[in-house]
Amino acid sequence: MHLSSSNLLNPPWITPFIFFITALILFPLSLSDPRISEAGLFCGQSRPPPNSSYIPLFVNAMEVLSQQVTANDWGHYAVNSTNISVYNLAQCYGDLSHNDCLLCYAASRTRLPRCLPAVSGRIFLDGCFLRYDSYAFFNESSDAVLDTVNCNSSVGVGGGVVDLEFGKNVGELIDNVTASAVASGAYAVQGSKGVFGLAECWNTVSREGCRACLAKANREIRACLPNKEGRALNTGCYLRYSTEKFFSNQSHDSNHNSGVSRTGATLAIVLSVVAFCMLSFFAGYAAYGRWRKRRQARDNLGQISYSYNKSNLNFKYETLEKATNYFDDSRKVGQGGAGSVYRGTLSNGKTVAVKRLFFSTRQWVDEFFNEVNLISGIDHNNLVKLLGCSIEGPESLLVYEFIPNKSLEQYLFDKNKVKILSWKERQNIIVGIAEGLDFLHTGCNMRIIHRDIKSSNVLLDENLDPKIADFGLARCFAADQTHLSTGIAGTLGYMAPEYLVKGQLTEKADVYSFGVLVLEIVTGRKSNAFVEDSGSLLQTVWKLFKRDKLTESVDPCLKGDFPATETTKVLRIGLLCAQASVALRPSMAEVVRMLRDENYEIPEPRQPPFINTTALSGSSARSSYSINSSTTSNAIIKQGATSSYPSTETESFSIQSSDGHSRSEELRTNS
Repeated sequence: MHLSSSNLLNPPWITPFIFFITALILFPLSLSDPRISEAGLFCGQSRPPPNSSYIPLFVNAMEVLSQQVTANDWGHYAVNSTNISVYNLAQCYGDLSHNDCLLCYAASRTRLPRCLPAVSGRIFLDGCFLRYDSYAFFNESSDAVLDTVNCNSSVGVGGGVVDLEFGKNVGELIDNVTASAVASGAYAVQGSKGVFGLAECWNTVSREGCRACLAKANREIRACLPNKEGRALNTGCYLRYSTEKFFSNQSHDSNHNSGVSRTGATLAIVLSVVAFCMLSFFAGYAAYGRWRKRRQARDNLGQISYSYNKSNLNFKYETLEKATNYFDDSRKVGQGGAGSVYRGTLSNGKTVAVKRLFFSTRQWVDEFFNEVNLISGIDHNNLVKLLGCSIEGPESLLVYEFIPNKSLEQYLFDKNKVKILSWKERQNIIVGIAEGLDFLHTGCNMRIIHRDIKSSNVLLDENLDPKIADFGLARCFAADQTHLSTGIAGTLGYMAPEYLVKGQLTEKADVYSFGVLVLEIVTGRKSNAFVEDSGSLLQTVWKLFKRDKLTESVDPCLKGDFPATETTKVLRIGLLCAQASVALRPSMAEVVRMLRDENYEIPEPRQPPFINTTALSGSSARSSYSINSSTTSNAIIKQGATSSYPSTETESFSIQSSDGHSRSEELRTNS
């Protein structure tokens, strides 16, 4: 083995060793152990009916179950739809602490989805149990097909022959622990004559069901003799014996405890003295090693940074659950159409944003994470950096850098504004967004289209510099492609007309959304394609432009403190980006030059497209729309940050183009 000087100065075992010694000082003889070893995983064969949306139903049931386990260390729940149901049950064994229970449940919740898309599955860990099925199984105590035993291959006393004394001790133990469990209502642990046991019935099983289940387990687990360990994995209960003391609740074995306590007291004193000396030595040793490593940091910075990023692309689901305190509501920092965002703290102290995603089909998941693989390599000052993801649990998670300030939407449109953005700050934000989009369109090997540029998807850092976020709808295509024909996705009021009507996607769709966003930032008024009284934001700004009174549209909160020439220029750029004709819109590279170069000649904007709101009823105008055009069969349309499960009806609207002609389009809308 080759050891470099840096390895010798700061060997990798120092930190774990210090942690271990510290743990011994603070928690001498702690028996904390979530016992996540897998005793058995059983998956059914049945599959859900076609188009049953089973995965969202499963995720919903697991979400509620997680809350119950967090509160009570167990739970059961049922969720039903028209053609499929999900029933689930989780329970930690009675000796586990609350924290260990949560860790064990997180492990079981991560592994059990391996059974999907089967509509049934159950997993036994050594510390907890988790099951889901398509029918109400809560009162079941046994199953002639699935009930089984798991015997450790190591033999106990007797070397392969059933030693009478050992067999007698095991028999007495399991008789006593099962009787105690029935008497106590569900749970018991015991230790006697070198053998230890645990018996647990699920809380949904009746007293008689518990008695019958443990009686069956008692009979069947004896088949494990002469092995030193055996487990009975039954539908309504769990039974285990072992020559090793595996449970953490010691109140059932007082004689043994007294010996452990005396030995523990002596050992704790000795360890404390040794640990103090070792910590003093290693603290100096580690400090010296860090000083030496700094000398090599600059030479190795590029390689270290690359390795660090690659190693953090894949996160364990349980790691992110723990980082967010099991998705505690107090850690929730945002809610969008694609999922919820939580503030998380990793074990190294790094604060991250963890986004929980909910999908309806496996194909959607695969396609999305294909895009994630692309976006994970993007690094730009005006783009929120994706640090990694987890797709191994019951729902998929994305990990982003944490941006402490709020979204641009909250700075512009909240009634109780934290701060009024000055003109210079707004101008800096507009330029930053433009540069971020230009990088997406031209700065990568593939052209990337965001598809959902709006104020709520722009975050502001501590310097109020913008960072474009939420790439859940992003799409990419090769340099030789003119456009993509894809399912319509985005937010009404920001979607380009050619994309909204025909499903034709190019970079110019982002340019259109950027133009609308520019008008929002300057005017302080939210874009709404469906305004009955005063007209939409585009209509308002266009009318003022035609009357050469653009400065009247500037946000009144600025109280006239802005340069008229600059604001007029920026508003013209916004109108130019929001033109109906794709060919007349500038590229984002041209937009950046317009914003940066004072002498750049800005073309005369033409009339933007207006939606004829008289064709829409008042109720439907405030709804979320899902649109099927002639080129696509599915859509994701959002208005604001809301989502719904709408009914279907047919409406029509007209788009007035720059040539003054109106073209009527019939859409299937969800209201």
